[in-house]
Amino acid sequence: MYQLTWTPVSILTLCVFIISGCTALPSGGPDVTASSYAAVNPPAGTPHAVVNVTPEIISVVEKSQPEAGLGGFRGPGASSIRIGVGDVVGVTIFEASPGGLFIPLESTNSAGNFVNLPDQKVDSAGNISVPYAGSVRAAGQEPAAVQRVIEQRLASRAIEPQAVVAVKSQTSSEVSVLGDVNSPAKFQLNSSGERILDVIARAGGPKQPGYETYVTLQRGKKKATVYFQRLVREPSNNIHVLPGDTIYVYREAHSFTAFGASNENGRYDFADETINLADALGKAGGMQDNRANPGAVLVYRIEDRKTARKLGVPVEKFEGDEIPVIYQFNLRDPGGFFLASSFPVRNKDVLYIGNAAIVKYLKFIEVVGATTVAVSAGRNVVD
Repeated sequence: MYQLTWTPVSILTLCVFIISGCTALPSGGPDVTASSYAAVNPPAGTPHAVVNVTPEIISVVEKSQPEAGLGGFRGPGASSIRIGVGDVVGVTIFEASPGGLFIPLESTNSAGNFVNLPDQKVDSAGNISVPYAGSVRAAGQEPAAVQRVIEQRLASRAIEPQAVVAVKSQTSSEVSVLGDVNSPAKFQLNSSGERILDVIARAGGPKQPGYETYVTLQRGKKKATVYFQRLVREPSNNIHVLPGDTIYVYREAHSFTAFGASNENGRYDFADETINLADALGKAGGMQDNRANPGAVLVYRIEDRKTARKLGVPVEKFEGDEIPVIYQFNLRDPGGFFLASSFPVRNKDVLYIGNAAIVKYLKFIEVVGATTVAVSAGRNVVD
């Protein structure tokens, strides 16, 4: 029967084989070694860019906005609220003196020469009816425009006619506020105009903290979302709402995920509006003393093309507007901790702490030890 002999030569051969194929060793993440970690940008054709973090890089990151906001809604403001189908309007007609079309000669109305027409609802065709002026288009018009049309049509019949059109009830100017608010409802807009924060306040305000809240505005076929805190801070996002708008408020907690040689891998909520990398590392339990490589702390993030260009990434090597970027920190340098304290972590970032080089060799020794035990057991069985 064949007998396997475990000699120093065979052990050396096995060691050479394993070292040459060290990528087969178990690992908790990407291989971040001194040689692969030093590159500022990887060769062309790789699916990501690597950026060494400096104070200048942090300045670019701080100025970048992860959400587009509501800047794309460029339209009329509060003055654009107009008469619509189903609205109830009242029409008052004045004449310069009695004896005209509406005011008889024997009139003794001391309050003035006028007549109030019965209130009427704008019909499905968008019109109202005015005696001697006929059917007048009202839907989509401002009251002043309807007044001018009535005056022009009565000019040859009445004595210097003037008209006043008042909106008594405006059901067509409603907006809906839905989702994570205290009193979701449909509201009529005030004639003075209201902004997004105004109608959210009328709905009782958000249920959740502002740093976990997003607001989506849908206007016709167009839709955009803004972070609630930006809505509060930036007046350009707090735009006027228009009739027919739908505002949806929802909660989305900002979080990051930690992997690698941190003491506690997992997903962590911010629990605040902003968080820096030093705080994030603290939430993840810090780095493992016997495993972590302080020179290999990475943050994985998708950046837009404009921001990536400002970071110095060769964007011509990438297709599309979204570019995967890996920010790398060297916390062996004491100054690296100041950079980590200034670097803002974004929602859905992935933090990875690389293994120290010695960890790979310790794993190798474990593999060799396990192999030796297995071979010795096999030899005993053969014997």
